[in-house]
This record gives sequence, structure tokens and C-alpha cells, in this order.
Amino acid sequence: MAKKRRPQTPAATAKESEGSYPVVGARQPCPCGSGRRYKACHGRAAAHAVTELVRRPFEGLPGESDWVALRELVPAATARLTLKDGLPDDVPSVTLATVLPMAWPALRRDNGEVLLGLQNDTASGDLSRDLASTLQRALTARPGSPVEGQRPEPEGPRLQDLLDLDAPFVPEVHSGFEFWLDGTDSAEQPSGEVAASLERANSAAIPTARLAGVEGAYWCDAGDKNHLRWVMTHPEEQLLDALARLHAAGGSSLGDGPSAAEGEGSRLVGSFRAHGLTVPVWDLPVGMTSEDCEKPAAAFAERLAEALAVTAPLTADERRARSGLTNRQVTLS
Repeated sequence: MAKKRRPQTPAATAKESEGSYPVVGARQPCPCGSGRRYKACHGRAAAHAVTELVRRPFEGLPGESDWVALRELVPAATARLTLKDGLPDDVPSVTLATVLPMAWPALRRDNGEVLLGLQNDTASGDLSRDLASTLQRALTARPGSPVEGQRPEPEGPRLQDLLDLDAPFVPEVHSGFEFWLDGTDSAEQPSGEVAASLERANSAAIPTARLAGVEGAYWCDAGDKNHLRWVMTHPEEQLLDALARLHAAGGSSLGDGPSAAEGEGSRLVGSFRAHGLTVPVWDLPVGMTSEDCEKPAAAFAERLAEALAVTAPLTADERRARSGLTNRQVTLS
């Protein structure tokens, strides 16, 4: 029997096939001299590498769960970013923002500050590489101008290469998008498309708060019911087993809120799957605030840690609970 070859990743294939040939336009002749267009020759593997899906694009960054939450769940939030090699002299700060006016990928303010938008369509399968490419271009953009999106280079840096991995990642949740206007002349009000974008964004923003006592947990007011959405970094299969054990034992609730006397308490209703992480979701009583969630969430984290340590096979009741949780799981990305 012939010896099996180890399958190569698209990135590795691209690196081998490109050799030392420069990257040119897709419709231009390939630099290798084959006579074919670049996209049909050495550019084919490069394009494949760029579209390769990275399941956990924020893995290795401080606050991975918060990155996922700001990308998928939180309407308005910012977080200061620290670059590994420091800031250019003419860039006073770099701030991550959930979304920017007109969904710009990035913005260089008049005073040189850089805002990097997180909730945008991406050109490749690696969100981290897309954001790193946008950030690099924003650092050298003309002050007072937005930065357009474009496809990153297959071998270009990722956020993990540009950011200081020892610096804390601390999101600040906002009630609206007025942070878009920070750093501008306070006497000058937004107009035209920016004003319309600000009005639309503020009208659609759901009140949201980040819990202080546990990582990656966000309370939100959905109108008829409040929710807690908790981004967790535990391996998915292990986490679902642990949640099923707690659910079957009656320990998956976050405890009773102020509306419990009216017959409505909190309950685990399902989960999201986003960027390689699992996000359990609880329904909460309308009167249960983010502050009311702090102690119950901390207590639940302790119960979950105990359940995660159990290695025995699931019981019949636990298997049924797990099946129910799996059936109510929704993939966001």
C-alpha cells in the first residue's frame, strides 16, 4: 500500500506554490511566465489561503470571550487597544468599537486617533487577519478620513501579531453611539449621512451591561424579557455535558430576581455558537437588572466548575437535557 501523504493546509500550499513570485493583479499575467493570468496560476493557491476559515479568530487574545461578545452580541461598546510595538508618533490612541458610522471598517479622526470597527463584513475567512489589515491601513490614513475594507494579504499579520498580548482588554459598554463624536469639536453637530447613521444606530440599540464578577457575561433588556448571554471559552462538548448535568439536577437557573413573586424566574433556554465559542442564554424576569445577576452568576460559575470536573458518563436524564440544549443551539458565525 502506498504511503499516505499528510494533507496540506491551504496556507501551506499557497506558500509552496507562490515561491518568490510577487503578488500581482488577478487578471495580470502571472510573474512565473506561464502565460496564464495570475488568478489561474500562482494566485489560485493564494486566494484559497485567504478564504480558509479560522474557527476561533480571537484565540490567544486577552479577553477572547469579550471580543466575541462585542462582535456578535453587544450594540455599543469600545475598548482601548495597546500595540505591541507602540503607537506611531502621530497616533495618540487606538480604540476598538463595535460599529462605526455607515459601518466603516475604521476611522482616523481629525486629531489622529484611530477607531477600529468590529461588526463588519470580512473579505477572508480569518477575521483576525482582516482586522489587522484594516488597523495597519488606519494607522497611516489621512486624519479625518474613513478606511475602506479590502482583502488582506494571505501571509499578512493577525491581531495576535500586532497587539500587546499582556495588556488587559477592558470593554466599556455605552447606552448609545455618541462615542462616535468624541475627539471632535463639541460645537459641531453631525450632519448628513453621519447624523442619520447615528440616529438609526441609537434607535436600534438594546440596553446592555457587562457583568463585573465573571468574564464574558452580558445582560440585556429585550423589552418583554431580560436576558443574560454568557460567552464561555470551555470546549463545547465538555461545556454542553456540564450544562446538561446542572439542568437535569435543577441547578441551571441563575436564581430568582425581583419578579419571582409574580411567578417568573430565570431559566437556561439555549445557547449560541459564535467564533468557536459557546454562549449559553438565560431568560430573566423583566425586573432582574445586571446588578441582580452578579451574585447568582458568580454562584453559577462555581457550580459549573464542579460540573466540568465530572468525567462520568451522562445519565439518561442528563442525556435528554443535553439533547434539548443542543436542539436549541443557534450558530451566529
